Amino acid sequence: MKKTFIAMAAALAGTGAAYAQSNVQLTGLADMYAGSVKMAGQDRKSVVGSGGMTTSWWGLKGTEDLGSGLKVDFNITSFMRMDTGEPGRFPGDTFFSRDANIGLNGSFGRIGLGRDKAPNFLPTILTNPFGDSFTISPLVLHANTPTAAWGGARLTTPADTGWSNMVVYTTPNFSGLTANVYYQFGEQSTSGNKSKKNVGVNALYSSGPLSLTAFYERDQITNPGAGVVMPTKTDWMLGGSYDFSLVKLYATYGQAKVKDLDSKSKTYSLGLDIPVAGTPGTVKAAVARTKYEAATDATRTTATLGYDHFLSKRTDVYTALMYDRVSDATPKTGTSLIAGIRHRF
Repeated sequence: MKKTFIAMAAALAGTGAAYAQSNVQLTGLADMYAGSVKMAGQDRKSVVGSGGMTTSWWGLKGTEDLGSGLKVDFNITSFMRMDTGEPGRFPGDTFFSRDANIGLNGSFGRIGLGRDKAPNFLPTILTNPFGDSFTISPLVLHANTPTAAWGGARLTTPADTGWSNMVVYTTPNFSGLTANVYYQFGEQSTSGNKSKKNVGVNALYSSGPLSLTAFYERDQITNPGAGVVMPTKTDWMLGGSYDFSLVKLYATYGQAKVKDLDSKSKTYSLGLDIPVAGTPGTVKAAVARTKYEAATDATRTTATLGYDHFLSKRTDVYTALMYDRVSDATPKTGTSLIAGIRHRF
């Protein structure tokens, strides 16, 4: 009997050790704003919206230590519209369109499978003071939102900020430098389309006050979801930031081409963050300008001035004034004013 109890205790101790090496976290972010919005080419509307500074999301993340320097991780996260309680960023968005991937980590870096961030995402949000705001960040708006005056064309990013059916390899950190290589399987069975796919690469460097980044994509498959074939699009961008303590400066330049449509766009942006002395707040300003070259040339200019104030490490409030101008829109200009609150959990 004594040996039985010892065996049971050893088994329970082993089980406890296994659990101690694993963790699963429920996490997310809730962001809501209210204000008056008018983009170039559109009518003014008063709104209560979701995702003023960051698109609201929730989900599960976890890791397990496999020993010998190996770890497995998973990310299953979904966007949500806090103003209506609907899932996704827009009607028809894939439920877990933010993340649905599993990866193996080691001294070699990380190999991941599933839906994950596209090559353009991190370089874009790290090189502008408004981060990943799809509401008030000039650079993100030019890169990732349709411009009604140009037939809904997305002028910088070819195929969403996340890719499905993907393999991604992340290098180890080499003195502040990491790189990611992306391959999205097209999964097409139709003759002539079997070779269609998305490929890309990005690099991120950070050392002290200096950060630099770059990405390149060639896209033939739409996202999110299973994806369908689209005209081949290419896109690249260079960007960086430097923190002078009194002010942090941002700058980017990039180009995008659609060969079949004989169209090209060039986008540059500038931005700054100024900490307000004696407060946990920053003044933010940014401008992006895109020149669209096709049958008829046109330009879009967007500028935002805002203030972000942290009430705690997880909660901040913000306000922003934005100006948007499209040269061939009717009307050509629009202004927006919003205020909101963001909470991380």
